[in-house]
Amino acid sequence: MIRNIFKAFAVFALLIASSSCSDFLDQESDHVIYADKSHLNNATDTVYSLIGIMNKMQAIADRTILLGEVRGDLIDINDHTSSDLRDVALFNIGSENKYNNPRDYYAIINNCNYFIAKADTALKNNRNELIFMKEYAAVKAFRAWTYLQLALNYGQVPFFTEPILTKAAADYDYPKKNIQDICQFFINDIAPFADIETPSYGTIRSNDSKLFYFPIYVLLGDLNLWAGNYKEAALNYYNYISKRNGTNSAYPIGTNGVRWSKTDSHWRSLSDGWSLNYFRVESNSRNAELITMIPGDSIPSEGNYSELRNLFNSTEANEYQVSLKPSQSIIDLSAAQVYCHLSSGNDVVYAPKGLSDNRTGDLRLSSVWSSYDNVSVSINGSIREITDYSSLYKYSTRNVHIYRRTMVYLRMAEALNRAGYPRFAFEILKNGVNNSSIEANVIPYYTADSTWIRQFNFPNNDYVLESRSGQQSENTMGIHSHGSGYTFLNDYYVMPDDTLITDSLMRRDYQIEKVEDLIMDEEALEFAFEGHRFYDLMRIALRRNDPSYLANRVYRRRGAAQESVMKGLIQRDLNDTRSWYLNWNNKIGLGY
Repeated sequence: MIRNIFKAFAVFALLIASSSCSDFLDQESDHVIYADKSHLNNATDTVYSLIGIMNKMQAIADRTILLGEVRGDLIDINDHTSSDLRDVALFNIGSENKYNNPRDYYAIINNCNYFIAKADTALKNNRNELIFMKEYAAVKAFRAWTYLQLALNYGQVPFFTEPILTKAAADYDYPKKNIQDICQFFINDIAPFADIETPSYGTIRSNDSKLFYFPIYVLLGDLNLWAGNYKEAALNYYNYISKRNGTNSAYPIGTNGVRWSKTDSHWRSLSDGWSLNYFRVESNSRNAELITMIPGDSIPSEGNYSELRNLFNSTEANEYQVSLKPSQSIIDLSAAQVYCHLSSGNDVVYAPKGLSDNRTGDLRLSSVWSSYDNVSVSINGSIREITDYSSLYKYSTRNVHIYRRTMVYLRMAEALNRAGYPRFAFEILKNGVNNSSIEANVIPYYTADSTWIRQFNFPNNDYVLESRSGQQSENTMGIHSHGSGYTFLNDYYVMPDDTLITDSLMRRDYQIEKVEDLIMDEEALEFAFEGHRFYDLMRIALRRNDPSYLANRVYRRRGAAQESVMKGLIQRDLNDTRSWYLNWNNKIGLGY
């Protein structure tokens, strides 16, 4: 069991009495590993401490997904949803709600602070190599990511970077920092460690331990994206792609999609390389989709067992009654896409509307979600009819996935778009990118910035674009092709433009906003239910200084016709940004 392995490595000390900041540094919790040590200067202490931090990450794994998804527009609740989760969906999260517990975040942060303060990073081996720098960099990344999660959920949070080891330190009134403050601090804090490899402790319960870390280039991309440093964010994401498999290596997005069979003229037969390769496979190969996950316990009694499978899937544990289901909003968005088909005769055909089983338009939703009426199941030896049997393929393992390859590409597109290069961003959506496509479809529109753009080096031999001929060497497609067919041939999926706008800057601003809308739709189609949606909506709304961008989408969770119903259920004005954030005992957060 993962947790038992982690606990075997960790020695904990009780050190904080309750008062002030110790209200959220719970006195009954085990916060700091090896607190009786003045230094962490041997392999045992350092490795045990790092794995102890990983153990604490398990406590916030489900919450990371649920707070990021249930408050958005792609998930809906039902009669089986718990009161705590219902309150999350309806923005009524009190201090007693199980998902509103900042202590768990600060337990991670304080352990990271202790490790960073005490690890002997100058220690070298007999080959004059620094021994603990990989662990040190990994802990810096854990701390940065955890603080970012706190800020995204609470708006402003008490901030400290030294370990709290005494009652006096616990009682101190620490300054509060918001998302922008957090991002700027940690951009500077982790950037020097971006090229340091992550540690590797081999395989733990069939999982490569390298998947347990947050790559610093990806994290820097996120921090810069939230901070509005768009060129820096784009380069951070690109640096991860180009260095992930070694210096000047390739990490192509692949050609896995959900597609109608070329030989089927009746729209009944599908091939699915997308869900089969992206959500159950947890490998760390050169072309793996999964980048980072938080490992979960193998049995419920261990304490950090992920409940996501039982929330999204009909299982024996929940008597086959799911608590969360895809919303009408994501069903409508999927159906609105135009699927471009390439027949066996190499002809371009567009799939008809009105196909059954949510197979109209984009196919990603139907690939991962199925729902059946009147399914017979055995519960405690008796046969019962389940009127709404549901399965969500994205949650089929015990581990919680955080980062994956397509996310890096899509966020790079988001950053490039806001940096002023909407055609570059759109190329990632429609065709995929290599040097030839950048030269042909991007640089002619931004010749003054060609030197900067050419930093994004995607060699043609390493990034082979999808084509009509379907060569075996092809390994790069437009992201929209994951579910909407052969997008590079789709005449309905085109670069947004308005030739009536004669001012070049106004025209570019128009393109940036419209491409950003396409990126947000793509993020919904690709990442629905994975824990990103509410934060994506928040980021765009804050960027545009338009709270209604988030509010209107959440109110239309059940479709435009049910907007007034959702407003009545939520009973919060989501046009007031304070309603987006949690508040805990009036000590942490901006919520009201």
